[in-house]
Amino acid sequence: MNTTKYLIVGAGMTGDMAAKGIRENDTGGPITMVGADPNPPYKRPLLTKGLWQGAPEEKVWREPAESVELVTGRRIVSLDLGAGTATDDTGEEYAWEKLLLATGAKPRQIPGAEGVIWFRTLDDYRRLRSIAGDGAHVAVIGGGFIGSELAAGLIGNGCRVTMLFPEPGIGHRLFPTGLSASVTDYYREKGVEILAGETVDAASGDRVTTGSGRTIEADAVVAGLGVIPDTELAEAAGLQVEDGIVVDEYGRVPGHENVFAAGDVARFPVRALGTSLRIEHEDHANSHGKSVGANMAGADTPYDHLPFFYSDLFDLGYEAVGIVDSRLEAVEDWQEPYRKGIVTYVEDGRPRGVLLWNVWDKLDAARDLLRAGEGALAV
Repeated sequence: MNTTKYLIVGAGMTGDMAAKGIRENDTGGPITMVGADPNPPYKRPLLTKGLWQGAPEEKVWREPAESVELVTGRRIVSLDLGAGTATDDTGEEYAWEKLLLATGAKPRQIPGAEGVIWFRTLDDYRRLRSIAGDGAHVAVIGGGFIGSELAAGLIGNGCRVTMLFPEPGIGHRLFPTGLSASVTDYYREKGVEILAGETVDAASGDRVTTGSGRTIEADAVVAGLGVIPDTELAEAAGLQVEDGIVVDEYGRVPGHENVFAAGDVARFPVRALGTSLRIEHEDHANSHGKSVGANMAGADTPYDHLPFFYSDLFDLGYEAVGIVDSRLEAVEDWQEPYRKGIVTYVEDGRPRGVLLWNVWDKLDAARDLLRAGEGALAV
């Protein structure tokens, strides 16, 4: 049996930062981190951004926290919260005093679509990269965050790209209608074949059949269909799950003094917006992980950060904070239409999110606006 003070389930960015948060408050308490990924913690955003823009693969690795026992390629499959133990998929048991669930999220998949690359991990990147040489044809399923970044990266590396998705435009769930349409036209100008409004009837590693009956032959088929929180372990242990493991402002699971959750898998209270959210992006993984790790070690500090996310789409770039949802009212202020401007998302007269489109150094102003609960941000 492995005996530890802190058991971190999940060895991604959140788990890594949690270990660092623990170490800032407890320099000697044993930490064991168990991750299903065979690799040590790495910077996931580079998989769809920097690595396609020429960054060397060694840039993905994170500097680990001090004195952490890292167990990779193992999945924790059961928890006994009463006994304070966990068991992995090889039968190894871990006894813990405090537990962090940083199990992250898993990609949505199309049932029966064998051979498709469900893009999420470093090994997924390596597999796609080995196929996506100059002149290769890649079919990208999905017009959201991952699909749009991958399409840009693949085009930049000489691939021929076909994107297909059921929505009318790229980023349809995030962007106002006009911006989504403009981005879609921009992608076509960059050479991406766009099949908007298309569903997938069947898919494999080299073929996609659309709902309209069209067949796309490709050297690789990659999908970015969003993710779902990996809550199976928590649910089996009887923890409260509502599209994520429910936690309080300290990252603690209600009713369980020594059980915590953080990052992609956690639904946490956002005081500034008067609601709870589950956020899947890098800034939150890092900041929430570190905060909750610190609280496991006694920091007792509420998490009050408004995390942001960002993307690079060819020469376009943006940062966003809060609830960025195209179903909300959009107050748009464009210095140059669909090339430089700010979108404030409003619900019941209150700002809920801000999209900074090719506008920089305004994240703090955006956060202040959301906390104040009134007005809209101008360029």
